[in-house]
Amino acid sequence: MNSTTQQLHDLGQSLWLDNISRDLLTSGTLSRYINEFSVTGLTSNPTIFEHAISSGDSYDEAIGRLAAEGLSGEGLFFALALEDLTQAADLFRPIHVATDGLDGWVSLEVSPLLADDTAGTIKAAAQLHERAQRGNLFIKIPGTLAGIPAIEEAIFAGIPVNVTLLFSCDHYLAVAEAYMCGLERRIAAGLAPDVASVASLFISRWDVAVADKIQSEFQNRLGVAIAMRTYKAYRDLLATPRWVKLAAAGARPQRMLWASTGTKNPAVLDTLYVEALAAPDTVNTMPEKTLLAFAEHGKMNEALPDDGGYAEAVIAEFNREGINDDALAAELQSQGTKAFAKSWSDLMSRLASKCLALAKTDQP
Repeated sequence: MNSTTQQLHDLGQSLWLDNISRDLLTSGTLSRYINEFSVTGLTSNPTIFEHAISSGDSYDEAIGRLAAEGLSGEGLFFALALEDLTQAADLFRPIHVATDGLDGWVSLEVSPLLADDTAGTIKAAAQLHERAQRGNLFIKIPGTLAGIPAIEEAIFAGIPVNVTLLFSCDHYLAVAEAYMCGLERRIAAGLAPDVASVASLFISRWDVAVADKIQSEFQNRLGVAIAMRTYKAYRDLLATPRWVKLAAAGARPQRMLWASTGTKNPAVLDTLYVEALAAPDTVNTMPEKTLLAFAEHGKMNEALPDDGGYAEAVIAEFNREGINDDALAAELQSQGTKAFAKSWSDLMSRLASKCLALAKTDQP
């Protein structure tokens, strides 16, 4: 067991892998990460799947088989994704059981084309949850304006949700409200409130967005400050009478999840966001490259302070430099939504091309 990753795990932070591929599963690599690096969960998104299916021929057999059954487009993709993620969920199930449902999760995202479609998101989340038949699979729903009511409905329906594409404290508080409303409705209906959720805050994209707008001394500071501000709000919420009442009824905290924690600039320390965001009762989902880097040369720093530390002072400095964090958060969420939609389009095109190529090779 790697000592550095184990220390982070012992602090109370879950280390998840932000990656999925058939090779990762069949080669035993994911099992090794679980055993050696304290990895206790996994996340996926359309970009990750687009890259996995585009790289090599590991999906060709499954694509050919499913296409022969009449599947294409989104139907084909979700069949492939569920094959991967149910296998991963089964791999993590012993952790899920041992932690009484706290950990051992995998995540599958609804179509990014539904980001502005509340009813469509609710329907898709229910269908994917039913198809997966795994108690440790999150359905990922974006924390967009249309996604927020869908999150509440999914929680009320008992569907575990990973809320994605959050970029600010206000974004987090909006989805936390939806989560609590969903739980309160369950209690009012006589249902158990133990429906799990995580709220995924994207970090590195903040620093990329402002890199060419600020002086060098401000570089790579904003993303961590936004995380610190949001962590304070998370801790404050868990101390409110409203949450204490929910917890007493059996509800679980909607854990903060740090997403986009790989550094984009090769000149920046590759473990920056892992070292800076160590905190109990949170999750850090890391790209494979970042996980390996942290295991090799990462260092444990002090945990994030519950009171937000220097976050507001740093954000105020950026405000004085002309960076409006509220406006930028909205812009980053919009950009993220469009980027996932682009990956989705690329993924559909790639699957169509694969099906066509495989059909030609099958011809006598």
